[in-house]
Amino acid sequence: MTHPAPTTETELDDLLSAPSVAVGEALAALGGDLVFLGAGGKIGPTMARMARRSLDAVGSDAAVHAVSRYSDPATAHALEREGLVVHRADLGDPGVYADLPDAAGVYYLAAMKFGSTGAEAQTWWSNASIPTFVADRYRGVPTLVYSTGNVYPLTSVGAGGSTESDAAGPVGEYAQSCLARERIFTHAGQAWGTPATIFRLNYACELRYGVIADIATKIAAGQPVDVTMPAVNVCWQGDISAWALRSIEHASVPPFILNATGPETVPVRRLATWLAEGMNLPVEIVGEEAQTALLNDSSTAHRLYGYPTVPLRELVSWVGRWVADGGRQLGKATKFQQRDGKF
Repeated sequence: MTHPAPTTETELDDLLSAPSVAVGEALAALGGDLVFLGAGGKIGPTMARMARRSLDAVGSDAAVHAVSRYSDPATAHALEREGLVVHRADLGDPGVYADLPDAAGVYYLAAMKFGSTGAEAQTWWSNASIPTFVADRYRGVPTLVYSTGNVYPLTSVGAGGSTESDAAGPVGEYAQSCLARERIFTHAGQAWGTPATIFRLNYACELRYGVIADIATKIAAGQPVDVTMPAVNVCWQGDISAWALRSIEHASVPPFILNATGPETVPVRRLATWLAEGMNLPVEIVGEEAQTALLNDSSTAHRLYGYPTVPLRELVSWVGRWVADGGRQLGKATKFQQRDGKF
């Protein structure tokens, strides 16, 4: 499937939140309102908008509640204009939970990654303590737990990536705290019968954020691209959001675990070459490819939901054009090159 390349942020956000009848049917089947916790982050706004638009597409009037601190008030105002119910709350404060709305389904998106090195205590509070508050408040409510492929160890590039049945082996405190989050929701299932889906992502990409944008911005700035982390998995964020929204239908006790990313194991060197060619700029490659990388096998997600609607080469072309034209970036590099778990 091909799409015209977005040329403005309005077009981009609209495409990232494009409604889907399949998503709407999965959400409507929950039988009530939805709560998105951490809805003001990178993925939350367009994901929550997709939920609202998809419910509208199937004629459901279930409310979509979007909870966040909203450090950028414009995000809250934009969601309100789209028909979402905005709640301003600091999820790190256990006193706010009594005032949060009841729900038939919960999407837990809150996390801390960037700046976690040097702020380990805050990282553990964000990634392990807040899930405890959430799990207690929403006992028994089907919950989508956004997680990360960082809970897996690095694997051989030729092995095909970690599968959902592989043992966790988190490297560094960020990844360890993310595994703690998963364990807390697993315990909530054991203690309170809370069904959950654990959604392990690496990496979602759009034009303002993600591995492809990280590489493109280095090329645009004349900086070298390090290929020591030899390969990655990437996927259009719109597909990732649709899969995450639908996957709550598989929530279970113990949790249903789903890896989410694109089908290709793509060399970082190749991404850099494609981008440089499309941007008509030179690229300097540094480093020597290691034999291992952080890779996920997402074949279960593809069996359930199909292949990404934006193919890899099209996504690379979009990102390269956006960056070359000076399109805005979110300013949060993925740091995918890190092999020691320090973010």
